[in-house]
Parts: sequence; structure tokens; C-alpha cells
Amino acid sequence: MRISIFGLGYVGTVTAGCLARAGHTIVGVDIDPHKVALIASGMTPVIEDKIAELIADGVSAGKLTATDNLGKAIAQSELSLVCVGTPSRDNGSLDLSYIERVCRQIGTASAKSDHFHTVVVRSTVLPGTSRDVLLPLLEETSGKRAGVGFGYCYNPEFLREGSAVDDFFKPPKTVFSASDTASAERLRKLYEELDAPFIETNTETAEMVKYTDNVWHALKIGFANEIGALCKALELDSHGVMNIFCRDTKLNISPAYLRPGFAFGGSCLPKDVRALTYRGRQLDLDLPILAAVLPSNELQIARAYRMIQAAGKRRIGIFGLSFKAGTDDLRESPMVIIAERLLGTGHEMRIYDKNLKMEGLRGSNLAFTLGRLPHISGLLCDSADDVAAFAEVVVICNNEPEHREILGGLPDSAIVIDFARIANPSHIRNEYHGICW
Repeated sequence: MRISIFGLGYVGTVTAGCLARAGHTIVGVDIDPHKVALIASGMTPVIEDKIAELIADGVSAGKLTATDNLGKAIAQSELSLVCVGTPSRDNGSLDLSYIERVCRQIGTASAKSDHFHTVVVRSTVLPGTSRDVLLPLLEETSGKRAGVGFGYCYNPEFLREGSAVDDFFKPPKTVFSASDTASAERLRKLYEELDAPFIETNTETAEMVKYTDNVWHALKIGFANEIGALCKALELDSHGVMNIFCRDTKLNISPAYLRPGFAFGGSCLPKDVRALTYRGRQLDLDLPILAAVLPSNELQIARAYRMIQAAGKRRIGIFGLSFKAGTDDLRESPMVIIAERLLGTGHEMRIYDKNLKMEGLRGSNLAFTLGRLPHISGLLCDSADDVAAFAEVVVICNNEPEHREILGGLPDSAIVIDFARIANPSHIRNEYHGICW
């Protein structure tokens, strides 16, 4: 393919060298004459393992050139990759001036051509930037419509400095969105030799995935460092602890617990987070990530409560009071906390939980429940149908399979609030609200 790459910084240079090695004809574009001159002479403007050889080989083979003439680059290519920086301003917002300027220039150059050109943005931008900023700029300056007169794709990069070439050829995934079938096929062709999942999604999701990845990486590093600080203060080998931690790929290093939903509860997680953060305070350690876990969980409980309140109804039916399906453990269950608040604000309530029998509650489980809901025995119902018939608002709190069946028989007027993502909203005739979607 004939490809132009805008921005010969870290991402642009690596992408240019790797695509030239893959056999594509690349023209790099940059306003910095020094970068253009370096590429033209077969040298790399960035320091990165293996890239110097790729740039030299690409130039030598006639597969890689560089220019500051944007119009010429557009005319010579069928696909453009935008790899310019989006740095932070002092207040944390993104400086989009570089990418706006490039899109304006690409649109102006495309207006002079009658061939269908595909613009692929690889720069990191917040969700909605393509829709609200970049696409309007391209359409305005080109006089063409996206998907008709030109193609638009968002294709975030996942390159780590120091291993970027290996990451390019062996990525964990390739994520993209496309305005039209032709542009999607061009991207598929571009990456067809890569052995990685090829994931097509909408543009806002593709934009958000990049941020989700990077913030998760930052969080992991911060979490490991806080555990390391605790271990050092306790005279423990932090690497030994984390090596054992990482061997659990069922729960610790896995998709487990990484699905947005309701707050956590139960007898273990809240207690253990409190204990560890308390120990940190005893050791005079500042552990802001660990200290934020419980407040963050409390905010999720508050969001759930506000959703029920916002329905503006008095009669509330709760399905699942325990902190998760398959147990009668009510200790620190977020739904017990919400039920207490609802009763305190004058709501009527009925509860169905097939695992919950008052005569079966013992010890701290019973003490916590009666401390929060002293009249719980008068709220519990043996029949799910009775609760469904009573409720103006039906709250699904955990993913017991039985709860899915309940949704099919609700009165049309009932409002469904789903904290467990147990339902497909398109299959429900009732007004429906989920906590994270």
C-alpha cells in the first residue's frame, strides 16, 4: 500500500520503519526539517531498539522517504496515518492544536483530489474527539462527507518505549473503527500479517480503550509500589509476595473482577482493605491508592441509591439482598446499606432472596443484618411473584439465574434497575436502567 505518515516523532517513526519493513511504500511528513532530513538520509530521529536498522533498510530499498510537503504526500498515498502528539496542558486537558492543524491540512489537500483517501488517526484522544472535532474539521476543509468522499478510521497504538518494534509486529490486539467498508478493508490489509485479534468497534469505544489500557497500567504500577512500600516497612520481600500474587491467573491476573457493575461487599474484602490501610497508617505510610478503595466503593453504592431515588416511586422490590449470588452472607452487602437508606427516606419495600432464611442467620451475619435492618423479617417474601406484583421499581442486585426469569413477567408499568447486568435491555419492554451502561 502507499501510505503517508504525519508526525515523525516516536510513534510515527516506529510505524514508518515497521510498515516499510512489511513492504509498504511510506512517505513520512513532518514540519521539522531536521526530522525530515534524518529520515531522508536513512537515520532515525528517535532512540528505540531496532528502529535504526529498519529506517536505514527502508530508505535503502526505496520504501521510505520523508517530506515537509503535505499536499504531495496526500497525492502519493491512498491512506494516511496521523501520529502527531496530543500533549497535556497545565490544567491536564489535551492540547489538540497539532492534530487539528494536520487534519485541517489533510482536508484541504484532499479537496483538490478526486480519489478516495482514508485518514487513520493513531494519536491518543479522548472519547468524542473524532466525532466532535476531527471529523467536522476534515469534512469542512475537504468539502466531502466521511464515509462517502473520504474514509475515517480511529486506530490507537499500543507501543511501549523500549520494545516498540516488537510491540508493533506482535501486538496484544489491533483495535479500530471505520466510517465505511472500504476503509475497514484497507486497515485489515495493512495489518493482515499480524498475529493478533483484530477488533472493530465504534470510534468512541476505540478512543476509550487506549485510555483504559494506559490508566490500568499506571494503576498496576502504583498498586505494586504501595504493596512494596508496605512490605519494606514490614521487612518482607515485596518481589516474593508479588511473584506469588501473579501466579494466580484465575482471579488476580485475569478478566475476573474487571467488569463494571455493583459495589463489593461480604466478610472479606471490606475488612481486609481496612486492616491493610490501618497497618499502613501505623507504619506512617501514605498509601493513597489503597486508601481510596473503600471510598470509591462507597461512591458506587451512592450512585446505585440515587438511581433508585431518581425513579420517583415509593414501592421498591429488591431481588437479591446478599452481597453476591449463591450465598446468604449479608455482611457489608451494599444492598443492605441501600435498603436501610431507602427505608429511612420513607420507601416501602419487599425483598426476595432465595438463599436467605432468617432462621439460618448466625453470629456476625445476623448482627450486621439486624443492626442495619432490624425489621427485616417483615420485609422478606417467600415468593418472587409477590415482590414483582408489589413493586413499582424492581431492583436486580445480583446475578442469580432466577432473576432473569422474573424480568419476563413484570407488569408493564414497573421500572427495572439492574445492578448485575443480568438483562439485555433490548429484550425488556419495561423502562430499564443499568448502573454502568
